[in-house]
Formats: sequence, C-alpha cells, structure tokens
Amino acid sequence: MNQRADGHHDDGHDAAAAASGATPESGAPADGGVRAALVVVSTLLLLEAAALVAVVVWLLVDLVVARPSSYATAIALLVIVVIGAIWVGAVAVASLRRAPWSRASAIVWQILQLSIAVGAFQGLFARPDIGWPLLVPAITVIGLLLWTPVRLAYTRPEDLPAS
Repeated sequence: MNQRADGHHDDGHDAAAAASGATPESGAPADGGVRAALVVVSTLLLLEAAALVAVVVWLLVDLVVARPSSYATAIALLVIVVIGAIWVGAVAVASLRRAPWSRASAIVWQILQLSIAVGAFQGLFARPDIGWPLLVPAITVIGLLLWTPVRLAYTRPEDLPAS
C-alpha cells in the first residue's frame, strides 16, 4: 500500500474507480463493465499462459518419445516456448495486480499471437482450427486494453491528470 500526500492509503484500485467515474470519496463502486473487462483480460492472459505450459509439456514429451530430425532445433524451440510461457505467466500475474507495465507487455504478446493466427489461416498447410482460437482472444484483449477506462485502470494514480 502506498500512502499519498493527503494521508489516503492507495491500494491500487483508485485508478479503476477514476476510470469509471467513481471517486474514492464517494465510495461508489467502479463501473461493472470496466471490472468485467479487467476480469476478461486477466482470465484470457492466465488461459494463454496455461496453454503455453501445455505446449511446453507436449514438446517435452515429443522430444523424449519421437526422434526429431534435429535435436538442436527441437531444444531451441522448447527453450523459446518455455521463455514465452514464463513471460506470459508473469504478465498475467502482473495484470491481476494492475501493474502498468503489464498492459504494454500484454499488447505485445497479443500482436505476436495475432501474427501466428494470421499465418495459421494461410498457405498450403492452413489450420483455421488453430487460427481462430488464437485470433479471437488476441483481438479481444487488444480491444479491451485499448479501451480508455481499462487503460486508466492500469495507470498509477500519480500519473493520472489532476482534476
């Protein structure tokens, strides 16, 4: 908890209340739509992190069971996916805490996911069954994170413009 100059203890939720028009003095609850958007963003990030962990397990099993044509490539892919899983997991946890950096990091991840989704729809080996589950959450999270009330919920109270 941070203590502001006026003696009020800031628990990090004042930005969400300010985003919805509620003031800490009035004690009015934050807008339900903003809360729902924040829950959707955090939930999708947690699900994406869990999906990456599942891909890591799948790649590990595949590395042990099947003989890859290149062990170096298989291990490199595994390491990259592990790093991605750690990154998205950290972003998901930080998003639950409304850390300001998590919003930008989540947008970057969603753009990468969007790129993979677009690639899944194209080419000789197109896989729309993979593309849609990647595309829909990516667009949803980007849209919600760019919505002004949600953007303000990820802003530190001291960075908000004075009213």
